Amino acid sequence: MSADRHRLSVSLPYWQDRDPLDALAVAEAAEKFGYHRLWIGEMATFDAFALATAIGLAPGRIPLCLGPFAVDVRSPATIAMGVASVAALTGRSVDVAIGSSSTVVVSGWHGRERNRTAVHLEDSARILRGLLAGEKVDFEGAVERIKGYRLRLAPPHSSIAVAAFGARALAAAARTADRVVLNLVTPEQVSRCAELVRAAAADAGVPSPAISVWVTAAADPTADMRATVRRGVVGYLRAPGYDFMFEEAGFGEVVRLAHSGAHPRDVLAAVPDELPAAVGMFGDAAALADRLGAYRRAGADEVVVVPTTSAEEPAGHHTLETLARIDHD
Repeated sequence: MSADRHRLSVSLPYWQDRDPLDALAVAEAAEKFGYHRLWIGEMATFDAFALATAIGLAPGRIPLCLGPFAVDVRSPATIAMGVASVAALTGRSVDVAIGSSSTVVVSGWHGRERNRTAVHLEDSARILRGLLAGEKVDFEGAVERIKGYRLRLAPPHSSIAVAAFGARALAAAARTADRVVLNLVTPEQVSRCAELVRAAAADAGVPSPAISVWVTAAADPTADMRATVRRGVVGYLRAPGYDFMFEEAGFGEVVRLAHSGAHPRDVLAAVPDELPAAVGMFGDAAALADRLGAYRRAGADEVVVVPTTSAEEPAGHHTLETLARIDHD
C-alpha cells in the first residue's frame, strides 16, 4: 500500500479575481490544520521557488511540493537547482512535480514549443532523479539532454511527481514517477487513470506510483465563490487533455464553444455551476465527506485540496477546517 494512502494535502490556489497574497494565508491555514503536504505551483503570478522560500522561512514545518513545472519552460537543471535552493534556505522537506502545462502558457507566454510531451516528461523525470540524488548526470534523451552537471548544494533527495493526462503521458509517469498527479477530474476518471497507471507500471516492471488528485473545494460556498471557480476553469476548457476530460464529463457543448474562439466572457457565461462541481467538492460537511470518499474509493492516494477563497475567506479557512475535521473523524 502506498505511503501516501488516504493523505489530505493542500495546493495553493491562484484565482484570477483574488489577491495573489491569499496564498500566504492559505499556507498558514494548511499548517494550522495539520495537512500532510503543501503544494506550491506557478502560473501567472509568483515564481514558485520564491514563494516557497517565503513560506518555508515562516513558522511551521509542513513539507512542500513544488510544481508542476512545465518541462518545456524549465530545464531539469533549473528545476533541480530551484528545489535544492528552497530546501537549503528553509530546512524543509521539498518534493517536486513536473508537467506539460498548456499551449497558452508554453507558447504564448514563454515563446517555447510543446515538444513530444510524453517523451519530454520521461526524459526530464529521469534527469531529475539523478540530480536530486546528488549525482553527476550525463543523459542524452530524445528531447532533453544534460552533460556533467551536479548540484553544488546539498541534494534534497526529493520525490518526483508527474502531472499527466493521456495514455502515453500516464504510461511515462508510471515508469518514472513516485506519484502521478491528476487535476480537474471526476472520480470516475480517477479510477480509469489509476488503472492505466497500474498497468503501465506492471508492464515496465516497476512499483505503481501513488495517485495524487488536485480537487477544488468549497465548504458552504457563496455565490461569489462559485463565480470564482467558474472563472477559473474557463482557461482550461480548450487546453489539450483538459478539454477531453470536460467533454467526457458531459460538458462538450461548453468545450466546443471555448474552441470556437468565443470571447472568454461568453464562455464564462456558458459555464454552469455543475461543471466545476463535477470535478470538485462543494457543499456542506456531509457533501464534502461523500465526495472525499468518492475520490479515495476511485484510487486517489492523496487528495490535494485547492480551496476556493473570497474577500471574506482569503485563507479558505472554513473549507480547510471542515475537510481537516472530516479527515480526522
